[in-house]
Amino acid sequence: MQPSLPTALFPFIWHFLRQYKFKVSIYVIFALAAGFWGPFNSLLIKEVINRLPNAASGDISILMLPASLIVLNFIIFDNLTWRGITYIRAKYLPVIINCVIAEVMDHCLSKAPQFYHENLSGKISRHISNLADGIESLGSNVAPNFLRGASLLLAAFITAYFVNPIFCLILILWFIPFAAVSIKMSQKLVLLSDKQASAESIVVGEVVDALSNHNNIRIFSRKAAERSRMSSFLETQQKAYTATTIYSIVIYSVQGTLIAIMMALAAYFLIYLYGKHLVTVGDFALILGLCMETAHMVWFTMTQVDEFNKAVGRCKQSLISLMMPVEIQDKPNARILHCNQGHITFENVTFHYKGTTPLFQNKSVNIPAKQKVGLVGYSGSGKTTFVNLILRLYEINEGAILIDGQNIEELTQDSLRLNIAIIPQEPTLFHRSLMENIRYGRIEATDEEVIEAAKKAHAHDFIVKLPQGYESLAGERGVKLSGGQRQRIAMARAILKNAPILILDEATSQLDSLTEHLLQQSLWELMGDRTTLVIAHRLSTLLYMNRILVFDKGKIVEDGAHAELLAKKGLYKQLWEAQIGGFLPDKKSEGEIIS
Repeated sequence: MQPSLPTALFPFIWHFLRQYKFKVSIYVIFALAAGFWGPFNSLLIKEVINRLPNAASGDISILMLPASLIVLNFIIFDNLTWRGITYIRAKYLPVIINCVIAEVMDHCLSKAPQFYHENLSGKISRHISNLADGIESLGSNVAPNFLRGASLLLAAFITAYFVNPIFCLILILWFIPFAAVSIKMSQKLVLLSDKQASAESIVVGEVVDALSNHNNIRIFSRKAAERSRMSSFLETQQKAYTATTIYSIVIYSVQGTLIAIMMALAAYFLIYLYGKHLVTVGDFALILGLCMETAHMVWFTMTQVDEFNKAVGRCKQSLISLMMPVEIQDKPNARILHCNQGHITFENVTFHYKGTTPLFQNKSVNIPAKQKVGLVGYSGSGKTTFVNLILRLYEINEGAILIDGQNIEELTQDSLRLNIAIIPQEPTLFHRSLMENIRYGRIEATDEEVIEAAKKAHAHDFIVKLPQGYESLAGERGVKLSGGQRQRIAMARAILKNAPILILDEATSQLDSLTEHLLQQSLWELMGDRTTLVIAHRLSTLLYMNRILVFDKGKIVEDGAHAELLAKKGLYKQLWEAQIGGFLPDKKSEGEIIS
């Protein structure tokens, strides 16, 4: 069974970081060391200023040590630390982000079809992108800046204390309300950022939905309607962005006011203590420089709190959407399917979709190996559900489905589906070359085997006429090809797969009569010694099946060969006589699932 990814954000991040523990430790040390540059620099500048009167008398050698240390401080605590941080980030962060994307995508691809019915593909991809971007932001900017800010603040408190405890007290009394107000106000910013991220995600999903249906929009002349429909989503996104930005301005204004108050107090007490000869001129430079450096760093770190909250908010939202449990998982001891015959058995199977009445109840069916079986019935009668259960795209509620005596719930899903080839009614292709699309049936196949499969599917002739032949791109979902051409590519893919079980779902519905006639022989050759299930609305395609199963509301009401079923004068005969042009009429009962 594939290990599940953590659903909480920080355990999720640690899942990808733990194999780089040593590098993470070095990264943290560099980030902490970077915070010491400001306080050390201020101390050294103070020392230079305090020695200037003696240097003015001619002894400039006394300036050499602090001046040299200023250079060394810059090299060690600023240059080397940040170069080290940048190197580790450049070398390992892209690897980690790639792992995040790959594992999350793998997780999504393991989900049942219902997940994709309820989520637009654009929205899913946006969530994956947001998750990767959020983790990159946390690791690349937020984390090192938080660590640097923490070490600088600690060094500033200690340094100010040794000048005079008053200045340490000023920094502490300033930092507490500054941090409290910033964090408190940032909580609302999190909510606003969540709303903005949600609005942006919805807009992306709606844009993808419109673009993927561009042909419908064109033929129905609905560009104006789509613009009008999008306006509400865009307006919501605009309002969310404006609210987030304006609230950020309010936070920065409050923070700026608190910084000004702290600088005023530091300047006042410097002047007061200097008048009493309790601080030196160098202390002026030290404290003012330290306060400015600390104020800037703490303010910048608090802006990183905002970035932290935004990144965490987006990541959590994406995790909630993406990390729902995978409904169908391999058992820990799942076995590989050894399919030598292709014998399919349903034993008292009960199944229903979530929130619906049972579609199948105690269904038992035996399909011997190499038998050719037609599946017919009105829309919603359960034909497609029947084959989807064999593919284990859904989990049955009770009973068992066996292939060659092996319960499919005890098998790995990959080994199950590798033994089943399917030619769908509406095949979709990758936006890749035709060679790659056909080879998807068997990745290790040679070019010659791909071409041979294409010839058997009568796809070779149209492919070689394309400008780039087999290297021609199919377009998104195969949009560059006609429906018939896509179906022939799908057939070639199934031929190449050479699986012992074959499922045809209206496999010739997109073909013209001449091409269909040419392909019939290829299809019969493909069926050959394979167990074959054929879903058909055009009943004439089932005349030579060994057997026909007639479905009605999840039940198999008739079972037999074409002639036998006609003689029974039951539902099959009604369907046969009701056909116009060889197709079944569409009949949907209220409340049925279309399948």
